[in-house]
Amino acid sequence: MRRRWTAAVAVTVAGLLALTACGDGGGGGAAQSPQGGAGKQVEVFSWWTGPGEADGLKAMREIFEKRNPGLTFFDAAVAGGSGDKARALLATKLQAGTPPDTFQGHAGAELQGYIKAGNLEPVDFLYDELKLREVLPPQLVEQISVDGKIYSVPVNIHRSNVMWFNPAVLKEAGVGTVPATIEEFVAALEKVKATGRIPLALGSEWTAVHLLESVLLGSLGTRAYNALWSADADWSGPAMTKALNAYKTILSYATDPQDDWQPAAKQVADGQAAFTIMGDWAYGYFHNPPDGGLGKTSKTDFDWAPAPGTAGTFMWLSDSFTLPRGAPNRDGAIAWLKVAASKEGQDAFNPKKGSIPARKDADTSLYTDYLADALKDWGSNELAGSIQHGVTVNDAWRAAINEAVGLFQQSQDVAAFQAALADAAKNSGQ
Repeated sequence: MRRRWTAAVAVTVAGLLALTACGDGGGGGAAQSPQGGAGKQVEVFSWWTGPGEADGLKAMREIFEKRNPGLTFFDAAVAGGSGDKARALLATKLQAGTPPDTFQGHAGAELQGYIKAGNLEPVDFLYDELKLREVLPPQLVEQISVDGKIYSVPVNIHRSNVMWFNPAVLKEAGVGTVPATIEEFVAALEKVKATGRIPLALGSEWTAVHLLESVLLGSLGTRAYNALWSADADWSGPAMTKALNAYKTILSYATDPQDDWQPAAKQVADGQAAFTIMGDWAYGYFHNPPDGGLGKTSKTDFDWAPAPGTAGTFMWLSDSFTLPRGAPNRDGAIAWLKVAASKEGQDAFNPKKGSIPARKDADTSLYTDYLADALKDWGSNELAGSIQHGVTVNDAWRAAINEAVGLFQQSQDVAAFQAALADAAKNSGQ
């Protein structure tokens, strides 16, 4: 099994390299590396290609080009939610000594591998110049600091533990109260199943890990979940066994996994499915006009609540940009980082992306509907870090968890799954 999984990863990387060789620079896959004009082109590497996220990137790009008329923005985005494919391609570029000028990364443990490998320059000088320590939350600055140095510029805050649902589908199924616990969630899924509709919409492989983190948080509770990333972690005990059995039950209601999170979310918005558990980037996709989203009406076509069992806890992640060592256009990369860090850039980007700003001085009038709820909860809830989106685990540990989830989806063996997760934690080196 493990060899076949490794081979699949190798095929994915090979395919990405082929895309790089023949890409046209559009948003559907890996863009062809820029040729010539190294002093003027700025290669920005991300995984923002889908509706909502691509619109947010475009809004920030327009500010960049207005501020820097002598520079050309080169969009090197690689399609694929959560960035797994992008990170695989990025690894090959860094190993070959051909880094992009700047690349997207999740703030937190995800960046540690790049830092240890010497791939990133610290950006403390930008924090000093732009006085970013005064406008970013202290806990966020702490999370992105390693040995007293800072290596990324966060552009947003996302919430991972959001349950999106279709009110009409729940009404049809006789679900009168939005499920607040895992037990209530399972009961609601069963009622929806009886109507013939899809109880739980699921996307590609990484969305199963995204679902897992919310189930672990909802079953274990915030303190025990946060302890998983410390020396006091208990991956082998009965509480974890109970959580993984709940995950197995919930997964049994997910049918017809989609190619990525957007098609799964669309099933909910269109009334084909009742629920999906996805980060709040889904809000931009649901809400934005049809040229960049689904143009749906909140509280009618879709609604939201904390993932079952997680009310009062904000499971967070933050998209950020870095300054790679050996960037061909270091000055251009710094110019991009200044836009990503700015109030103007974050207020242009986040309402379209479906996220809230990392800065504390943003224009709150721009953040309405779901985003107003997120701003309020970010300031008052307990915090827990995302697994899939790089806050709590480094890339090697996250890859091991992804592999364990993939094997579990085939075997449905909870004991083997729990043992694999315990081994992943033991061998994490974090």
